[in-house]
Amino acid sequence: MKRLFAFACLVTTSWFAVQAQDWKPAGDKILTTWGEQLDPKNPHPEYPRPQLERKDNWKSLNGLWKYTVVDKSVSEKPTSWEGDILVPFAIESALSGVGKEVGKENALWYSRTISVPKTLRKGRTLLHFGAVDWQCDVYVNGQHIGQHEGGFDPFSFDITAVLKKGADQEIVVRVWDPTSDGPQPRGKQINNPHGIWYTPVTGIWQTVWLESVPETYILATRQTPDVDASTLTVSANVDGAQAGDQLVLEAYDGTQKIADASVAIGSEAKLKVSNPTLWSPDNPKLYDLVVKIVRKGKVVDEAKSYFAMRKISMEKGSDGIQRMYLNDEFVFHYGPLDQGWWPDGLHTAPSDEALKFDVIKTKEMGFNMIRKHIKVEPARWYRHCDSVGILVWQDMPSGDLGGNIWDMQPGKISNGVHDKDRTPESEAIYRKEWKEIMDALHNFPSIVVWVPFNEAWGQFKTKEITEWTMDYDPSRLVNSASGGNFAFIGHILDIHNYPGAAMPDPNLFGDKFVLALGEFGGLGLPVEGHTWQEKDNWGYQSFKSKEELKERYQELVNDLDALIKRGLSAGVYTQTTDVEVETNGLMTYDRKVIKIPEAELKKMHEVLYQHVVR
Repeated sequence: MKRLFAFACLVTTSWFAVQAQDWKPAGDKILTTWGEQLDPKNPHPEYPRPQLERKDNWKSLNGLWKYTVVDKSVSEKPTSWEGDILVPFAIESALSGVGKEVGKENALWYSRTISVPKTLRKGRTLLHFGAVDWQCDVYVNGQHIGQHEGGFDPFSFDITAVLKKGADQEIVVRVWDPTSDGPQPRGKQINNPHGIWYTPVTGIWQTVWLESVPETYILATRQTPDVDASTLTVSANVDGAQAGDQLVLEAYDGTQKIADASVAIGSEAKLKVSNPTLWSPDNPKLYDLVVKIVRKGKVVDEAKSYFAMRKISMEKGSDGIQRMYLNDEFVFHYGPLDQGWWPDGLHTAPSDEALKFDVIKTKEMGFNMIRKHIKVEPARWYRHCDSVGILVWQDMPSGDLGGNIWDMQPGKISNGVHDKDRTPESEAIYRKEWKEIMDALHNFPSIVVWVPFNEAWGQFKTKEITEWTMDYDPSRLVNSASGGNFAFIGHILDIHNYPGAAMPDPNLFGDKFVLALGEFGGLGLPVEGHTWQEKDNWGYQSFKSKEELKERYQELVNDLDALIKRGLSAGVYTQTTDVEVETNGLMTYDRKVIKIPEAELKKMHEVLYQHVVR
């Protein structure tokens, strides 16, 4: 039997190696260095879930799968396949090796026969998807095991009952995605890309993986620091728990245990963290956490995690203006609008190294914050922000646009509908995915602000959604509508202004809201040989040389500095990189050219962090 298993693995590996040799990026668009060097036999091999690690019993399923595109009315598994697609890259991307659009009238099907070793068949076997856009049906060995709707949240299925004897198992995935023809959250995707709207992303775009877990196992944890009380509150969602089972927690600073606690399953545990080192961009201190399920003195499941002690709050200074405080000190938040798009992978970075590159370069440029713009990243991106020390404002991806007006001026009254009248189906889709996103990202300490809406795009029931968000996670601030229709709810009043720096009037709004400039700048500079297309690129204000760009950017920083003195708490510069026809990035789309050197940007930005508010 062992020989047969070894032979099957050898055949599968040999087939994969041959197919990988035939793979190449599709199309003629620019590539990143990481995309040029991509190994199709092992894309994104890193463990994908840094906040709940069981590294001993898992297997990446990234790599070449079979694919075909058929009419969406076809419900049966296809009998033939068009070719190979490289997972986890969306079919429209160059790195998928396909580079074709699907459209709302069609469905995308995937198929792969995988080998499941005995080590992954102990207890329960889970099939995980980091993200699939949008509606996903999964079949294992011909059995439909479930459907998931949502393009930005992770999900999994227990496939134990449908596994066959022997190593080889067939996985088939069907995906349907209407992109901008549907009401679902989609972010910047559109069926007809132009301007600030980009190429559709359909199908699997984050890691697919198998995991073996015990019969009783930890599904997820929820970890919330309380700096004032010097505690970390932890709860766990456990599957298969029995009466008397205990949730046991151990916190470590390096190898030294600093706290522990034990409670019944279903209860909250509080770890006392005495004299903690507080997390900040200047000192991104992380503590390790071990989470166990113990039954009658025996550990039945164990996972590793981490946490940080940090506090984000809104406090009024002596001038009567509300400000954002980090660990009880005023810290001006300044960072780029980060779309998270790639010329070769679209939503998916070509590698984990590339994913981390953007975070590191942002820090080296002297920014302390990133606004993750209407997109959700893989969990490892947030881990990089936690480790490097970057504050994150997390947007909810927008969808269901149109049908309401956009008033950029806070407090303005005009005829028309400000909150869109979305259908019950559309509302339910938004609410479900926003909750799933908040749950999936809750444990990452770098995230300090939630942003439910942007520029009135699909904005609806603003007061209700904002209040729900504030109640669901009181440990963070909520920016109800970045640059959108302000409903006098939430913690932050956020305007957008291009290209110059501006702010809400502190005399009108400063006593009740943190004042923010959620988007500005957009200074454009196309760099020959590094653009998505040769002509018709644009920025909000365009320049012909790096020197002109740098001079104008310095003017913006000077203006921003003056506004901080008047009560501004945050600024978001557009943007981290060029994206498709937009050339207003600090880096080119392929990340090969940085338009203003990092050290020069950092020196410019130092003045923004020297303001003291009492």
